[in-house]
Amino acid sequence: MRNQTRKTVGKRAAGPRADFSDPAVDAVFDAAYPASLKTKLKALRRLIFETARTTKGVGALQETLKWGQPSYLTPETKSGSTIRIDQIKSAAGQYAVYFHCQTDLVDTFRELYPAKLRFGGNRCILLDAKDELPRAELRHCVALALTYHLNKRKAAR
Repeated sequence: MRNQTRKTVGKRAAGPRADFSDPAVDAVFDAAYPASLKTKLKALRRLIFETARTTKGVGALQETLKWGQPSYLTPETKSGSTIRIDQIKSAAGQYAVYFHCQTDLVDTFRELYPAKLRFGGNRCILLDAKDELPRAELRHCVALALTYHLNKRKAAR
């Protein structure tokens, strides 16, 4: 199945590969978000795929829907914790990157980037559509999430 599915993200012909694509995810991007947020969420989606592709130990990335939100998993290696992205419905122009609340990921991100990123409790990084995407910081946070279980296994040895 790995070579059967090539996913084009944005307008780039050679976009990051998703080994398990879900047409329902594309439908959410196409229909559920206002234009200003759609652009930002698609940029975030590309960043997640690019980070997965360049982070050792992650393997194939699965894009699917969880709770109606675009979600990213590492089923091949089981190296990471699920990442979800979505708009914040109660705050116009706001969107977030969600992480499993029973991990220490957001606490770790808060320690690493207290002045660079905003957080929603122990679940998410908050972003604003009017701001530039903090690419370097988000890449690091996404890489840590995509290798969360891998790093826990290494630490347990």
